[in-house]
Amino acid sequence: QEFKKGMPLVDGHGNFGSIEGDGAAAMRYTEARLQKVTQEVFLADLDKDVVDFMPNFDETEKEPTVLPVRLPNFLVNGSDGIAVGMVTSTPPHNLGEVIDAVKAYMKNDKLTTADLMQYIQGPDFPTGGIVTNKDELLNIYETGSGKIKLRGRVEVEQDKGGKLRLVITEIPYTMIGANIGKFISDVVELIESKKATDIVDISNASDKNGIRIVLELKKGADVEKLTNMLYKKTRLEDTFGVNMLAIADGRPEVMGLKSIIKYNVDFQYEITTRKYTTMLNKALEQKEIKEGLIRATNIIDLIIEIIRGSQQLKQAKECLVNGNTEGIKFKNPESELLAANLNFTEKQAQAILD
Repeated sequence: QEFKKGMPLVDGHGNFGSIEGDGAAAMRYTEARLQKVTQEVFLADLDKDVVDFMPNFDETEKEPTVLPVRLPNFLVNGSDGIAVGMVTSTPPHNLGEVIDAVKAYMKNDKLTTADLMQYIQGPDFPTGGIVTNKDELLNIYETGSGKIKLRGRVEVEQDKGGKLRLVITEIPYTMIGANIGKFISDVVELIESKKATDIVDISNASDKNGIRIVLELKKGADVEKLTNMLYKKTRLEDTFGVNMLAIADGRPEVMGLKSIIKYNVDFQYEITTRKYTTMLNKALEQKEIKEGLIRATNIIDLIIEIIRGSQQLKQAKECLVNGNTEGIKFKNPESELLAANLNFTEKQAQAILD
């Protein structure tokens, strides 16, 4: 769901629910594939032994213990969940900002959290909204826990008759789902209890282009007072609890921004090292075989004579590797002397015989 994730990883076709809390269609009415970014960022180089594999639940196949993710998805998409006596709640961040911060850390790992926050200035919620306690962000990103105060964005519009209306175009991230309906019913309650007499009507004009909740006002209404009342009495101002708990080196740990980026960079270093080690070993193996084949072409007549004179393949291989000519019929004695000096490696001998 695009309104929940900073960078959705699955590309769905069909109805997957809405920001207002409508449920998704049954599985048989939808289909899904991976987003292009998922294939490039999460699954690249899986065939190059970059991560360890373990048996799956019934031990019929092997699965990676961890995916070789190229960026700190923990920061980009955020994370929330409850485990045994632990809870994690990480807000989503802007992809470009996160990558800039990672690059800066790679160039200089002495950077402080405050330095990294020149790149990542705060969370980037897909629903927008305004962070009101920016002065507390540094402490939240240093310790990995705290509370972010969020407000919806309220704009004032005026119609031709001079009447004003308040339009909410962005909402706090915590308002996703049933809380939009709750907000509207809270405003209706304020009107009915005569606490907000200046509001004439409220309507939800949100569509696929985004959120648009419209509050029609009386002429001469006090906009500022009304806006502050909405922040105070409804979910238009809300708190997002941050607790950046992740599994680091097999142990749960609440981590600050710098720590998360450090673990990510170390992981990148590890998977890149493993990738190039695998590629180098493959290239060296190819080199060994090709050197053997080049040597074999220079003495091809002798090799054909060994193969023809052998009873079994095993005899020919033994001769190529160790120079053992026992049981091989040679047409001339010179060949036998030459064959006794052969010393191909196992892999080279197999490639020649193949």
